[in-house]
Amino acid sequence: MAKTEKGNTLVIPLLIVGILFFVIGFGVGISGFLTPFLKDALHLSVAQSYLVTAAIFSAFVVFGSPAGWVIKKVGYKKSIVFSLLIMAVGMVLFVPSAGLSSFPVFLLALFIGGIGNTLLQASVNPYVTIIGPHESAAMRMCLMGIMNKLAWWMGPVFLGLFLDLKNVQLNQVSFPFYIVTGILIVLSVFIYFAPLPEVKAAGEDETEENIISTYASGKTSVFQMPHLLLGVIALFFYVGVETLPMASIIGFAKAVFGEDVANPEGYAKYVPIGMFVGYVFGVLMIPKVISQTNALKLFTSIGLVASLCVVFLPGEMGIYGMIAVGFANSILWGAIWPLAIADLGKFTKTGASLLVMGIVGGAVLPLLFGFLLDTFKTSELSTVADYQQAYWILLPAYLFIFYFGTIGYKIRKK
Repeated sequence: MAKTEKGNTLVIPLLIVGILFFVIGFGVGISGFLTPFLKDALHLSVAQSYLVTAAIFSAFVVFGSPAGWVIKKVGYKKSIVFSLLIMAVGMVLFVPSAGLSSFPVFLLALFIGGIGNTLLQASVNPYVTIIGPHESAAMRMCLMGIMNKLAWWMGPVFLGLFLDLKNVQLNQVSFPFYIVTGILIVLSVFIYFAPLPEVKAAGEDETEENIISTYASGKTSVFQMPHLLLGVIALFFYVGVETLPMASIIGFAKAVFGEDVANPEGYAKYVPIGMFVGYVFGVLMIPKVISQTNALKLFTSIGLVASLCVVFLPGEMGIYGMIAVGFANSILWGAIWPLAIADLGKFTKTGASLLVMGIVGGAVLPLLFGFLLDTFKTSELSTVADYQQAYWILLPAYLFIFYFGTIGYKIRKK
């Protein structure tokens, strides 16, 4: 459990961080809706589309390690403030990218936003994990997930107040991005003055004169923590299996029901709905009914079974397995974090920055899925069977996460 001032309650800090997650989800919902439009407006080629993905996720790799250094220097609270300001810069750069129809400025905006998101993820996730009891960390993460997803759905609704969403004009997109930029700046000021206590993991203040007997006290490098490194790989696979279903389900629906299916975008809601239900389960059940470790095992098993349903059932039935996939994914992020950073002591902030680098899995697994889909494709359009063969990529990912949740995280105890 974190070291905090005596008598300090968790309610106010969690409420503040919950507001943070809500506003960030709101901004992601807006930018997520407008970014594909900007891609179309800039007439990007397939190769340039890959550069868009690279710009977003390369920031997690490039800035992952520096993020840990920043957090160690200024603490979690100021790092959150800096991350919001960096994200605001990235958001406002979307305006000239649209006004000038400039692809390089568009990539720069995505990369800068990714840097801010990297620092935010490296700050807020360990903060939520260590601010309260270790055994209820996944529950707190689920609570944050609910706030984030609720706001994410509200983004397009908000845009509808200013834009004709069925016929968005390029000269109209500036105003929403200015609004989100302003929201991020206001939120950074709010966080700076908010009563958000600085926290430290157990053993993080170790000195040679006052050694606390922890797993980390005899270590000289974060790379001597095998359970952390396995956690990075588990998080890599998790973000991949979270992103892949949302990125591919519309194409899968068209393969199942035909290219002329009405409103294929409606199927995109299946995965987030499953995740939302899972978040509610986590808040209500962890740790009162089930421990976060057992929840990780259970939900990974559900992910395995759901993946097999998607692969083996007829497409008309298998596509509904995506709801169960979303449900399974809901707990994994929040359950992996506390197990991966457990007993890191003085290496906690550095360990968090390594874990954030695992987010690049959200780019790698969908890319591998696309490669497999093209490999299996026997006609001009991908068939249901082609998609189902490519979805086998979900199985080894869930199996590794299951290994981490049963054996891998225990390595530090041997």
